[in-house]
Amino acid sequence: MAMAALRREGRRALLSTPSQVASMAAIYPAASQPEIALLGARSVSTQIVRTRMKSVKNIQKITKAMKMVAASKLRAVQTRTENSRGLWQPFTALLGDAPSVDVKKNVIVAITSDKGLCGGINSTSVKVSKALLKMTSGPEKETKYVILGEKGKVQLIRDSRKHIEMTVSELQKNPINYTQVAVLADDILKNVEYDALRVVFNKFQSVISFQPTMSTILSPEVMEKESESGGKVGNLDSYEIEGGETKSEILQNLTEFQFSCVMYNAVLENGCSELGARMSAMDSSSRNAGEMLDRLTLTYNRTRQASITTELTEIISGASALEG
Repeated sequence: MAMAALRREGRRALLSTPSQVASMAAIYPAASQPEIALLGARSVSTQIVRTRMKSVKNIQKITKAMKMVAASKLRAVQTRTENSRGLWQPFTALLGDAPSVDVKKNVIVAITSDKGLCGGINSTSVKVSKALLKMTSGPEKETKYVILGEKGKVQLIRDSRKHIEMTVSELQKNPINYTQVAVLADDILKNVEYDALRVVFNKFQSVISFQPTMSTILSPEVMEKESESGGKVGNLDSYEIEGGETKSEILQNLTEFQFSCVMYNAVLENGCSELGARMSAMDSSSRNAGEMLDRLTLTYNRTRQASITTELTEIISGASALEG
């Protein structure tokens, strides 16, 4: 790209003034001032092109290595993700998932990644979280963020700093297990007041596809009110309660367990989507680097051939002058 821009500049005019030389040297630091000033922008040094080709080759090696690492991690995480789906699905049938419930205190749990270079996966979660914030905001209503992942924190802190209640980073530094997520879920429930928890994550579908998803967990008090008012919140009312525990105590225990199971699945789903997106992004980067390398190779060969032709012309002209 730099070489193409340099040639375009050369078609307009040769550099003659010191200011033009200085401006071109600032734009193309790899080119020395004698090369720019004496040869002009039309001529490109083969050394500049070789340096550029070496840089592109190194970048291509890095992107290929990152793709292989993401692919190796994806196989293990994908199996665990598919197995974790059986944890929260029974709770959805029992307690329900009511995203349209209107409550006063909403907590949006946005799950993002700590690392970048994974396409638009984090931007998607942030956009959904911001849309939820607008939908759930209003008079006598309160909406807070609980952010998992450094990338989501960086994006949401710009214009939603006052809504951020809690942030968690480096959750995926080590392999995720249920105990780790259960401790985190318990910490969130103890430090945040809520009527509804809305977990936003990217559900893994394939290596090149993920779906933004929201799962809603209602507090036991809201669930009882919805049940008494005739709202459909699940199949819990169709079961008889036996033993000494009341319905409120059972709902409290089930809600906490449901939140930890949903969080565990959501973190794995988002991590799996992140690896798939990074694998696709690095594959595209490697192919783009290969195409750029082909163009630079063509430019290098043309430049070298032009230099050889010029030297031969000078030698023949000098020999003709001596003979004449």
